[in-house]
Amino acid sequence: MAQATVSFLIIDDHPLFRDALQSAIAPAYPTAETIEASSVEEAIEILVRVPGVDLALLDLKIPGVRGFDGLLQLRTQFPKVPIVVISGVEEHRIVKEVISFGAAGFIPKSFKKTELAFAIKQVMDGVVYLPPDYSEKQDGEAEEHHADMIQRISQLTPQQLRVLHMLQDGLLNKQIAYELQVSETTVKAHVSEILRKLKVISRTQAAMEAAKLSGEELMRAAEGFPAAEA
Repeated sequence: MAQATVSFLIIDDHPLFRDALQSAIAPAYPTAETIEASSVEEAIEILVRVPGVDLALLDLKIPGVRGFDGLLQLRTQFPKVPIVVISGVEEHRIVKEVISFGAAGFIPKSFKKTELAFAIKQVMDGVVYLPPDYSEKQDGEAEEHHADMIQRISQLTPQQLRVLHMLQDGLLNKQIAYELQVSETTVKAHVSEILRKLKVISRTQAAMEAAKLSGEELMRAAEGFPAAEA
């Protein structure tokens, strides 16, 4: 009996990883149709235009979204489409969060093609896939760190939070200064304070920690902001 045709939507901004996913899918589903999107906006257009997608594979840190916003947006607009998160951020708290937000599974980007194929097939068979090393103990430790980071971010001023968002977007001090209409010296001072308050040692680490928080969590942290600078 011929295998039924299935369709996959790969949502990732890296062409090489999209190719890797396609090559992982092909042996298990040789007749599958794979559609690619490089952004959440493009994925939404495709899902509106192409009904019947069997599984969406979403890069959690795709450009243009913060935290879990991309997953939440897709889940809200297309509740019947199963979504598996595929991410290079493999923290246990992240795994728990994406499952709680309705993802059909979590697959680490570090997996080899055979492991990717196995995980995808598990989801297609109706199993919520979790990484083999996922454990509740480690998850609890990650949750404690996560709560602590929310508390640290609440110590930032509104202007420092704006700078932090711009660090996430990869902007240089000169670009941040232009956007905020302040001097580069002021930006450097903000960055130094951000690193001190978040207890991190680099701009990259600060951006990565902030990226782990959802928009809702950042708003909750903002409730504890100190008074804005003059």
